[in-house]
Amino acid sequence: MEGSIALLGFGEGGWGPSIASGVLVTVSLALATLPVGLAIGFFVALGKQSPERSVKLAANMYTTIFRGLPELLTLFVVFSSYSSEVFLSAFRAIPKGQYEGGYAIGLSNGQTMRKVILPQLIRIALPGLANLWMILLKDTALVSAIGLADILRQTGVAARVTKHAFLFFGVACMIYLVLAILSSFVIDAIERSSAKSGVKR
Repeated sequence: MEGSIALLGFGEGGWGPSIASGVLVTVSLALATLPVGLAIGFFVALGKQSPERSVKLAANMYTTIFRGLPELLTLFVVFSSYSSEVFLSAFRAIPKGQYEGGYAIGLSNGQTMRKVILPQLIRIALPGLANLWMILLKDTALVSAIGLADILRQTGVAARVTKHAFLFFGVACMIYLVLAILSSFVIDAIERSSAKSGVKR
């Protein structure tokens, strides 16, 4: 037991600093991917609803192409193609009367989108986006295959060097579990905040 604690510690001979740096890489990758993927996904979803056939075709082609490629190859880009499907479903769940009501009181297209549609869109899309975040967080482990020093890579190196594979891969599992639990707390807080906004679906 004491030997295991020493191996996981931050003192001399301990692998704590390496594992901590791996956690930082994993979380940084996921957080860096999230805003880019969400932005692209949102605009792709808008494109799929466009009355312009060429815009709709381009958006559909984007989703089809990137959903068909290996996850490791398109780790950062593929997330936006899946999020576009979540946003598209959310857009379709909002009655057209919401748009018409915004226009009827004199709001422009942009104002209607920002003040009427987006608050509802976030509430509807949040469960699906939360699920995608969990998938994204786990899929960052794929980058260990190309040598990036994430959680899995660092614990794998430690396991090979120390011959304590069960210990270090068990620690990796626990770290991913803790990250998932922390993420669920944040997601729940966002959902409660969204519910308190008083926007009705």
